[in-house]
This record gives sequence, C-alpha cells and structure tokens, in this order.
Amino acid sequence: MVVNGRPLKRLKRRVTADLYDFLTFPSSVAGDPFCGGDLDGPFRSNVRAFLTRHALLPPPSSLFPPVLTWQILFRVGDLSDGGPDSSPVTVSLDVVEEEVARSRSVYCDQCRVVGWSGHPVCGKRYHFIIKADGNSIAGYQKTCTRCGDFLHLTDSRCKSCNHVMTSDEIEDWVYHQLEDTTHLLHGLVHSNGYGHLLRVNGREGGSRFLSGCHIMDFWDRLCKYLGVRKVSVMDVSKKYGLEYRLLHAITKGHPWYGVWGYEFGAGSFALTLDAYKMAVETLSNLPLTLFLSQGRKPRTRLQDLISFYQSLSEGDLVNTRDLFCFLLSLLHDSHKSTMRDKDALKKCRSSALGVLCAWTVNDIEKVEQAMFRVLQAVTGSNWVSWRALRGAVCKVAPSELLDYCLKDLGGKMTADGMVVHARCNPDTGSFEYRLDPRSVSSNGVVPSPSEEHLLRDLKFFYESILHPQTMVSYGPPPKRDLAISSASKLLDCKQFLKDYNPAATLTKNEHQSTICLSCQVELFDESEGNITAPPAELLILPSNATISDLKQEASKAFQEVYLVFKRFQAEELLDFRGVDESHQVKPLLETVKPIRVRGRCLGKNGLNKFRMERGVERWTVDCRCGAKDDDGERMLACDVCGVWQHTRCVGINDFDAVPRSFVCHRCLGHGQMMKSMGQFEVEPVA
Repeated sequence: MVVNGRPLKRLKRRVTADLYDFLTFPSSVAGDPFCGGDLDGPFRSNVRAFLTRHALLPPPSSLFPPVLTWQILFRVGDLSDGGPDSSPVTVSLDVVEEEVARSRSVYCDQCRVVGWSGHPVCGKRYHFIIKADGNSIAGYQKTCTRCGDFLHLTDSRCKSCNHVMTSDEIEDWVYHQLEDTTHLLHGLVHSNGYGHLLRVNGREGGSRFLSGCHIMDFWDRLCKYLGVRKVSVMDVSKKYGLEYRLLHAITKGHPWYGVWGYEFGAGSFALTLDAYKMAVETLSNLPLTLFLSQGRKPRTRLQDLISFYQSLSEGDLVNTRDLFCFLLSLLHDSHKSTMRDKDALKKCRSSALGVLCAWTVNDIEKVEQAMFRVLQAVTGSNWVSWRALRGAVCKVAPSELLDYCLKDLGGKMTADGMVVHARCNPDTGSFEYRLDPRSVSSNGVVPSPSEEHLLRDLKFFYESILHPQTMVSYGPPPKRDLAISSASKLLDCKQFLKDYNPAATLTKNEHQSTICLSCQVELFDESEGNITAPPAELLILPSNATISDLKQEASKAFQEVYLVFKRFQAEELLDFRGVDESHQVKPLLETVKPIRVRGRCLGKNGLNKFRMERGVERWTVDCRCGAKDDDGERMLACDVCGVWQHTRCVGINDFDAVPRSFVCHRCLGHGQMMKSMGQFEVEPVA
C-alpha cells in the first residue's frame, strides 16, 4: 500500500535494545551502528531521507489527509520506569508533516516576529513533538467529541454514542494535538530549513525522566543532523517561578538557550545587541554595597540576608552576579543532596512495609532509646552507618521494627537536647547517623539553609534587586534608574537565534563526485505579485553538471520548497550570460559563489496569497521606540494614518485595555484628526 507516494510501514513492537538511545542519537561517532547514518544534503532532502530511514508511518486518517504523522521510538539510556516489571523507559518522537496550502494556518506567526516575515510561504512544515504522557500523536485512538470515549483513528463513527465525527471535528482534534502546551518538545521547521523551537518542558514542566538539558541536547543534535539552517526561540521560560531569561543572563551572561549556541536574535522595542550586552553588564555588576549602605536607617531584611550569605560564602560576594551564582549553587547542592538521601532511604524502607500495625508506640520508643545510647557512645564527630547501628541493636527488636525506626531516626531529639543528624555518605552512598547539639549542624558550623529556605530567599532577592517593578529604593537615584532600565531591556529581549550554517559544513565535506553551491533567485518582472526574493537554496550537483543541469535543479528546488514558486522556471545565470548550456558548472565556481539565477513564475493564479509569511495585508509599523516591524509585543493602529505603534510606547500599560479609538501624536499635531474622524469621538493617548 502506498500513501502520498511513500511505502506504508506497519507499526510493530521492537526489542528495546534495538532502539536508538535518545541521549546520544544521532551520534557523530564514525562507525557507530546507532548513529543514524550520514545525511549530506539540504534540509528539504535530508528530512525525507531521515523519515524513510528511521520513522514508522501509522495508518492515516482518511478524513484529514493534510497532516501525516511519523513516529520514531527511542530508549532513554538504561533507565527503567521503576515499576514491578522494571520496564525500560522509552520516548516517542512524532514528526508531523503538514501541508501548508491545506492548513488552517497558512502564515507563520513566529517567522513574522523574528524577522523572517518577508520569506515566501513554504509548502510544508515539519513538527517534531514529544508528548508529556509518552504516547504518540499517531496513536491508534482519538476521542469522540460527544461522549469522550476512544475510537480507532481510522473510524469516523463512535461505537458508544453512534456519533459521526465530521472532517472539521477531526481537524480540530489534530490541531489541538499540535497546539498542546504540555509537550516536552515541540520544534517546527519549514521546508526551507528555517525553524522555531516552540516548547521545551523539563522536569519542572512535567517530564518524569528527561531534564530540559536532555531535551535540548537531543534537539540540537537533530537540527545539525538534518541540516537545519536557522532556529529561533522565544524565551519565556521560568525556573523556580522566576523569569529565567533575566536570572540566567545575570549569572551566566546569556540566556539558558545560549548554552546550545542561541544568541541575540531580535529585540522587542527596537532593542539592539549592544544594548542587550550593556544591560547584562550593568545589572550583573551592581555592587552589593549599594544595598548595604543606607546611612543610619534601621537595617532591612535585604541587608540582613546579603550579610548572611556573605558570611556563608568562602569567597567574596561583591556584586549581584556573585550573590545569585552563590545562591543557585547552594540550591543545586541542596537538591542533589536531597535526591541522594531519598535514594538511600528507599533502600532502608524496602523491608519495613506494613510494620505500623504490628508494633506499639512503646516498642518503637524502646528501639529509639537503644539507638540513642549507641550514638551517645560514639566519640568525636564520627558517623555511624545504617548497617552498623542496626547491628548494634539487633537483639532489641525484630529486624522489621529496626528498619522502621531507622528510616525516621533523623531529626529525633534525645532527652539531653541532642539531635540525630542523618546524611547520605557522598563517597560510599550509605546512610549514616550521629548526634549533634541542637544549635549546631552536622559539621559543627552554621547550618546551611534548607532547599525551601533557599528558594524563598532567591525569590526575595530577585524581586528586591532584579525585577524592575519591585526593585527596592536605593541611592544614588541615577544608578537605580539605570538598573531598572537594564532589567526592563533583559525582560523585553525574548527572541534568540541559532545559525547552524549547514552550507559551511557541506562545502567543507564536499566530495570529489559532487558540487555544493548556494543558489539565489531573482525574477524577471519585479512587479510579479511583489514576490520577495527567498533565501538562497543549497544545491547538490554531480561534479560534471552543466549549466542546463543547474537550471533544472534550481527550478526543482524552489518549486519544491515554496508554494508561490510552484511553477518557477530558471532561465539564465546572471553572472554567465551567453555561456553555452552544455558548459560545465565546476570551472565557473572558481570565480563566482554563490550562483545567481533569474527566472519567471508562470501562471501564478491562486498563489499570490503565499507571497510572504506576513500575509497579504499591508501594514506599517513606525513606533517612537524605533521599531519598524512586528516584534510580537502588543500594538495598536492609529485610526487616521493606520500606522502601528506599541501600546506601551504611547503610554498604555500592558495590563490596561486598548482604547476604543486612537489617534497618534503625528496626526494630532498635523490637525488631521477632525478631517478624518468626523463624527467619531477620539480618545487621544498621552
């Protein structure tokens, strides 16, 4: 059976050992049987080869053919789910192939706000999705819109309520799957190789086994493997409930996505790269003495907390970057220690289940007192292992009761005011105990704050020092104003970009038998629907290719990628006019790169709406902040001239409603309001 010209593979269970490892796929190690194989072309051809080679194609829904879903199953290292059967952890990657011409959403909002609004509309989009529940979008079941019961993907009639699902209901269900905000990963790549990372949800976002770093590592390897050209990401991520793009910029000098090479892309409110870097430096290097030097005023909680963490740190905490880096390191260590302790306690509790109903309170107290006496007999600051303590009191009670008491011994207080401290030995991994004075920690110094305490202090510092709307007052005022402005700029900068530059890699690895070149297109008639010249496309030709072969390949590439170029024909090479069609291309490349091709789009009827990702509507952005294009921030248009401006820039708070009518300052100043608005009541905004 053939669907869309491709063989239909039947889904089947595979031995987990045969699955690719999510944590390493695709491997770059030569000869690795699980590397995924080499792909040496542009994205438009690489993605087809990738799906044919690795993906399974489930039975399609005949009611909604514009969307085709491929599935690839991965194992996650050697992890198991911890269940009674200890099944290996698997992850399903769905690759949803969407035909844009038949999609409910032809234009790409992400392209518009990242600066790619002038690109022609691509013929296909590829969604790379990992669902939070571990299932596949291409599963065999969908839900009935009337009763909620499951029915087979290929069925249109529900067996429970006899409801027949329409094509519109199927379409709504499919797009709901694509727009689900709980996905662990959702990346979108257009057929021209330009893409957007729409969503990454690690453990804080509901992932059981994969961290955000695991998911980003996989996405980054996959983009390199497929020959993706550029990827944008809108960073609205939160960690500990805080805006992470602000917190990470202060501590690391770049956003979290910068770990994988994402850099400043397009700043809202006309923010530039230099302004972003200056804001990072300004806010990161604020001296803590600004907050500690308040004359004779009573000490504040902020001052006390800064002094407390300065006393805890072995190094000097001089500025805001030092303070937040130290606090985050304490949080990391505390979380790591908590996880180790939980793992150790699981081992201790394994044989103590069901004991509560078997022993009395007096029995438990008797065992605890025996354990206290053993710990009191230990000299100095020595620790007693779980096994040694259990062995010392083994004759006091049955082993089940001993295990039950040991698991809750940490934190118990003796009659003379000593406290039992428990820890997981970092070297041996075993659980250990000892007695310490109530006011002293296990190592005899001021106790480190708990994870809950650290989180509370982090949020307090963030609100008091970093966030522009809650920043405390301090002097001198110009210094604080600059800090507020810098923090606002960092929050306004959400768009980041990574350029994978596959052309450089392909050119570097070019074989003797092939030619890799970049091809730019120009149209004979510049007025042909006002079609914007698309980005250059990568062409792979045999080493003996002629000019005629180059024209054919260029026509084929642009026809395949862009809808408006569906009938494009390359007619001449701009830099080699008059050169015979049979002349070989390779000698010409020594003088000119990239190649420029001119041609025509024949019979564009019905294709003009695909001219640009920004759509067919004509609109102008000219804001007082300097913005000249849509940047994703809230805007409103003047009712007289139709020019769009940011609501914030004309004095409207982000949380306030947009006025019913609006006239910009230019139109008010030129006296055009009365002529154009006539009887309408105008609400000028200051």
